[in-house]
Amino acid sequence: MDKEQSTLEKIVKTRLTRLNAVVSGLVTGVIFGLIVFIATNWLLLKGGEPVGPHLALLGQFFLGYTVSFWGSLVGLLYGLVTGFIMGFAVAFLYNVFLNLRHKQ
Repeated sequence: MDKEQSTLEKIVKTRLTRLNAVVSGLVTGVIFGLIVFIATNWLLLKGGEPVGPHLALLGQFFLGYTVSFWGSLVGLLYGLVTGFIMGFAVAFLYNVFLNLRHKQ
């Protein structure tokens, strides 16, 4: 009985500790996209002579991004895609290493 219960607990813990890669990617993508969108629009509302020179450097990585409202929408899309890829990769690798650990 102890061996059966131990095996059952091990299976339950393994199933509970797995991450859903798609959900993790979507959540990370939404967060990254909203950060870029909100930061850009915050700087636009704040105003000033040079509007967001540091944030404008994102245009080097995100083609078409500028510190403007339309640029914030472009940044939102790029943030969604980049965040999805990063979140998906982290969750996928976590699950791979979890499988390797439990096979031993």
